[in-house]
Amino acid sequence: MGISATKRVGLSGGPARSRIGFPAILLGLAACSSAPAGPSPPPVTGGLAAEVVASGLDRPLLLTTPPGDPRRFVVEQTGAIRILGGDGTPLGTPFLDLAGRIAGGGERGLLGLAFHPDYRSNGHLYVNYTDTNGNTVVERYTVSADPDVAGPGSAVRILGVAQPFANHNGGYLAFGPDGMLYVFMGDGGGEGDPFETGQDPGDLLGSILRLDVDGGDPYGIPPDNPFVGVAGARPEVWAIGLRNPWRSWFDVAGGSLYVADVGQSQREEVNAVGIGEAGVNYGWNVLEGTLCFAEEDCDASGTEPPVLEYSHTDGCSITGGVVYRGTLLPELVGHYFYSDFCSGFLRTFRLQGDVAVDGREWYVGNLGSVTSFGVDAAGELYLTSANGTVYRIVPGS
Repeated sequence: MGISATKRVGLSGGPARSRIGFPAILLGLAACSSAPAGPSPPPVTGGLAAEVVASGLDRPLLLTTPPGDPRRFVVEQTGAIRILGGDGTPLGTPFLDLAGRIAGGGERGLLGLAFHPDYRSNGHLYVNYTDTNGNTVVERYTVSADPDVAGPGSAVRILGVAQPFANHNGGYLAFGPDGMLYVFMGDGGGEGDPFETGQDPGDLLGSILRLDVDGGDPYGIPPDNPFVGVAGARPEVWAIGLRNPWRSWFDVAGGSLYVADVGQSQREEVNAVGIGEAGVNYGWNVLEGTLCFAEEDCDASGTEPPVLEYSHTDGCSITGGVVYRGTLLPELVGHYFYSDFCSGFLRTFRLQGDVAVDGREWYVGNLGSVTSFGVDAAGELYLTSANGTVYRIVPGS
């Protein structure tokens, strides 16, 4: 497969914004960068280790914290949000239990959790789950008088999106530095995006949505959303062209939004664009990574190529990914960590300009099927695994 001359990109290079896949990284990707050199980071000299923090959880999918709060909250796909005690043991009562509201299993379930930036004052948290009809629901809950328990009757429905199939729900939620809530939606499932939602700004599927949850009931439309006033488009849409974004990350210090998008049969990819860059088209289903998907010669003009991709010889379902900004691993500050659900590897790279450099694979033992990454209040790195374990990444030998 190739891409027409309107915009040709590939593993060996491309237009002004060159993107390169992981196999090239192993051979020394930095030599390929055309970006300004900038200050050299300290060399990475030591190893890493995966320290077990908690085990015996039921399909953990996410670890996160409220702003400025040292507690660690773990989302279980089966519907519970649990708080880990200091020794990693979950508190006896779940913070919130939505098991009766969700359809679990496969790619469905309780998939996302985001705390409001003003959580300390308003107690609001937002969840993304698949309801018993198989559709996506975003709801707001409010903490009760007990800070370790959310009010189960406090639910306010923010958004509902019909899902045509049982996969590609996306599910990640995050507040950006602008205070808006970003909702990361898959294309609705089915092979090859049969309803072509990925390239349709008139459909909420296959998109990143940007909502002002403080500016309306149940939300307002930010006036600078790129499709406001565009005929046939949904004003909630911030970006299009996604297949199944499985975990994203706002790296405020670096100024980039990272989106890991699961491929179909050939490519897994990591995208990185500037925070605040509106109207990005990530390419699906015209492209899978940098490869044409449905047509041998496709027009990729106007799409954003990934900063990194790898083939299905390395894995089958990417798990993104956070940029490390803690203190335990000073040599890796600014590096993006990611994995693959099928391969369970642990890999990193950093951005130099808009090019992925310094790619490395870390050997920390068997992590199982990695489902997500997260950080605590100190910025230290955790990952969750389908084997029921939460790991913390620490210095190793």
